[in-house]
Amino acid sequence: MDLKSKIRSIPDFPEKGVIFRDITTLLKESEALQQAIEQMQHKLKDVDYDVILGPESRGFLFGMPIAYHQKKGFVPVRKKGKLPAETICKEYALEYGTAAIEIHKDALKKGQKVVIVDDLLATGGTAKAIVEMVEETGAEVVALDFLIELKDLKGREVLKNYVVESVLQY
Repeated sequence: MDLKSKIRSIPDFPEKGVIFRDITTLLKESEALQQAIEQMQHKLKDVDYDVILGPESRGFLFGMPIAYHQKKGFVPVRKKGKLPAETICKEYALEYGTAAIEIHKDALKKGQKVVIVDDLLATGGTAKAIVEMVEETGAEVVALDFLIELKDLKGREVLKNYVVESVLQY
């Protein structure tokens, strides 16, 4: 199945000159959704890991089913102020501004092997912030797995010291 044909491209959103890759059209088709998750999961077939981290909200959509199928734990990465216990927080740059994300301080154990799963790799700002939080806990990022990579934004370069996988490239 051609997964790119299931993703709607919206020009000039959220600002002029940007082409937004809308995955809602993929998510609503069961075969496309299954194929996307299977292909992302396949990218991890030779990776030894203990837990998956997924940032809200689309990292949840792909990370949870992969964690479930692989019998791994899942750690949510949330927007600032959404987690109830003590957190580690990182601010980072987006394509269109800045944001902050958090994980619980006790979410990971020292030495745990972590895979970060998300829908999109753009500039790498979100992923790099997550990597930094993981490393602050003493855990190790062994791979990052994305459905879509926007190659022109060079996010892979920001993550050059890590294994980066993506199913689709634009």
